[in-house]
Amino acid sequence: RWQLVESGGGSVQSGGSLTLSCVLSGDIDASYSMGWFRQAPGKAREGVAAIDNDGRPRYADSVKGRFTISQADNRRTLHLEMTDLKIEDTAQYYCVADPDPNLGPRWFSSTYFWPHRGQGTQVTVSS
Repeated sequence: RWQLVESGGGSVQSGGSLTLSCVLSGDIDASYSMGWFRQAPGKAREGVAAIDNDGRPRYADSVKGRFTISQADNRRTLHLEMTDLKIEDTAQYYCVADPDPNLGPRWFSSTYFWPHRGQGTQVTVSS
């Protein structure tokens, strides 16, 4: 069983920064991909950033240049550094993982299936 535990959410003013972290534990496959998606009230979930087993990052257009995804601790810890935060970044952020080491071309899609997901952490950006 895979477990994902997020931390680092909170409230920040527009233009501010936050870093989210996610620790992956359990009976983990040797290869896997990870990512972050978010969901705001009344909106479809949205892929934010992802990283494949080779460490290659992908970003949604809405966060390119502002968010950075990275891994540490033998790839078991996933970080999302968020800068220049905007009000529209307000959402519940979820850490996700997939035993597939490759990211599908539509990894950011609201319908993309990530087999494992954490409980989420709230990010609120105010003006």
